[in-house]
Amino acid sequence: MNNVYTVAQVNRYIHNMFTQDFFLKRIYVKGEVSNCKYHTSGHIYFSLKDESGAIACVMFAGARKGLSFRMKDGDKVTVGGSVEVYERDGRYQLYAKEITLEGAGALYERYLRLKQELEEMGMFAREYKQPIPAYIKKLGVVTAPTGAAVQDIRNVSLRRNPYLQIILYPAQVQGEGAAESIVRGLQMLDAYGVDVIICGRGGGSIEDLWAFNEEIVARAIFECRTPVISAVGHETDFTIADFVADMRAPTPSAAAELAVYDLSALLEKIHALQGRMDRAALSHVRDNRQTLQALQHRLKLSGPENRLLQDRQHAADLEEKLRSLMSNILLEKRHRMTILSGQLEGLSPLRKLRSGYSYVRTSDGSAVTSISQVSPGDPLEICVTDGTVKASVLERNPYGK
Repeated sequence: MNNVYTVAQVNRYIHNMFTQDFFLKRIYVKGEVSNCKYHTSGHIYFSLKDESGAIACVMFAGARKGLSFRMKDGDKVTVGGSVEVYERDGRYQLYAKEITLEGAGALYERYLRLKQELEEMGMFAREYKQPIPAYIKKLGVVTAPTGAAVQDIRNVSLRRNPYLQIILYPAQVQGEGAAESIVRGLQMLDAYGVDVIICGRGGGSIEDLWAFNEEIVARAIFECRTPVISAVGHETDFTIADFVADMRAPTPSAAAELAVYDLSALLEKIHALQGRMDRAALSHVRDNRQTLQALQHRLKLSGPENRLLQDRQHAADLEEKLRSLMSNILLEKRHRMTILSGQLEGLSPLRKLRSGYSYVRTSDGSAVTSISQVSPGDPLEICVTDGTVKASVLERNPYGK
């Protein structure tokens, strides 16, 4: 009777056969990527095909460190890993451990490795970037002597500043020996003493631009004492030279605009500043004239003549005030004197004398107010209203006796 096996037993048997085959444990397969899918779990599922067949592949998330680029359909790659059977589905697949691009892809991987290495060395750091001078007299250019790049730089630069001196080092920018030629151009122009160096070329494929991805070119740019503007390729092309240079321009024409100041714009700016300066000077003179007039007016008001006039007026006012005060005082005193005169008149001896009274005094002039002051025979002088009478005491008679 024939043996009958379950599906699981057959799949396990085939799995064991694959496991025991050391050739399949470490194998490299090249082909074109298709049906590439990045799963949310981090796994990558894809197929590897050529003109005669295809094989299913998977790269688990833990092996992603072996992938230095983002894989997509159509990439020519070499996949290293092991071929094993997935028992549940009864199918085999290639479990990828490492994936490398073929052709241009290999160059791109090399580019990424060098970029990371130089970045870790600090060659892209902002603190090493030199400022581009605002106004230059000598422009150094490292590029091919023929082609659009040098003509674009020349046309833009001389349109912006017709007096600019452009020094071209005719470098080889593509193919074998291009990197060394670019380095010689950078070193020569740096030693010559130009103000700024533009190093670049027009766009192209990664192979065409590869000279600007070489480490010796990056180091030559980094070691330049002269500020370097990298102008390699078009808008989307970035090279190692772009990251090392002091400034990156998307095109050679843009590099010329960054390096060369527009002379006409400068002259317009100078003219505008001159106009502002003239207006400021006129305004300053006008303000100073007004200040001078105000000071002259203040000086006139505080001058000796005006001060003397003011003092004279003040003295006249004081004199008038004094006269008025004296007049008031005299009037008050006169009124007081009238009152006192009336009072004095009431107390006047002459008035008493006119009323029939007389004033008696002794020979020594003392007024006789008591009989005790005189004795019989003493001479007396009696004062009346119109003169004096000489007399003598006959006797003394007190009142009441």
